[in-house]
Amino acid sequence: MAGPGKLTTPPRVLVPLCTALAGVFILAWALWFARSFMEPAAPLLPSGQEVVFRVNPGSTLRAVSRDLAEQGLLRSARSFESLARDAGKAQSVRAGEYLLVSGWSPERILKELTESPGILLRVQVREGLSWRETARAVDDSGAATGEEFRKAAFDPGLLAKNEIPSDSPEGYLFPETYLVSKVSGDNGRVLAEAMFKEFRKNARKVWPNGLPAPEELRRLVILASLVEKESGDLSERARVAGVFMNRLRLGMRLQSDPTVIYGLGQDYDGDLTRAHMKDGANPYNTYRISGLPPGPICSPGLISLQAAAAPEQHGFLYFVGKGDGTHFFSKSLEEHNAAVAKYQLRRNRATYRSTPAKD
Repeated sequence: MAGPGKLTTPPRVLVPLCTALAGVFILAWALWFARSFMEPAAPLLPSGQEVVFRVNPGSTLRAVSRDLAEQGLLRSARSFESLARDAGKAQSVRAGEYLLVSGWSPERILKELTESPGILLRVQVREGLSWRETARAVDDSGAATGEEFRKAAFDPGLLAKNEIPSDSPEGYLFPETYLVSKVSGDNGRVLAEAMFKEFRKNARKVWPNGLPAPEELRRLVILASLVEKESGDLSERARVAGVFMNRLRLGMRLQSDPTVIYGLGQDYDGDLTRAHMKDGANPYNTYRISGLPPGPICSPGLISLQAAAAPEQHGFLYFVGKGDGTHFFSKSLEEHNAAVAKYQLRRNRATYRSTPAKD
């Protein structure tokens, strides 16, 4: 008998309630079991086969599960979908291409699709490439078209966002090897921004106490681009930068062949002539203009940036290629002319003019 103030459930009510709950549970389990077996079992591939599996941007978990089953990587799309939901990864499947292997467990496939970067494309940007050559490298990699990259690289908003002190990306598409997913909404923009960020990262190595003011930074990048194109020998780049600085200080024209070639653009056929050097319409013709050209002529690497920031102090005003990738440096015109005769004239080419251009 219940004590005062206590209420109890009569046994005749408790037993039917438990029976009803058990019935609901059994019915739910039966429905799940029936539904699972109503799904046709997908034929599985023989174990050990590699399969390139693609997840398109915006694909739902259900669509991905179905595609996995249809390609013979899973027996049950519904079971995989339930596995992902139970693991809290229903929204974690990444767009991309993945190298999966038949016979992998659903758990391993889920881990690959949610945690790995998938198959990545390699975009190699060498030192000294112009923006056109960089766009061509992007196009050749298959990561994006050259036109997609060009539009992104010249986007004023993207340039401003990354604090590029120019309305052109020339000089700031930092040389490096970049890895991107083959499946992306806009790899052209992804790559352009990655290159701008890599430039800023390396510029901070050159100027750890803070980057120069925008106009000064731009001037130094122009100088570094000339150094980059003039010498392939890392050990002499600071010396080359010193020659250019000496000539600028004395009001001598830089007379750099690579600037003339850059100004010719796509019209350059590989043959630099005296007519090209006399062309006053070419704004990059440093045989005709004084001072630095109006902009960078390529994207310099870290060593060239360092050379522009800290040129070697010396009295050299001239240098001439020796034919082995290095240069002979001279302080006087007479010494330089002798070096030209020794290293250049006998091979019927000149990589650097022996005398300043005359007006």
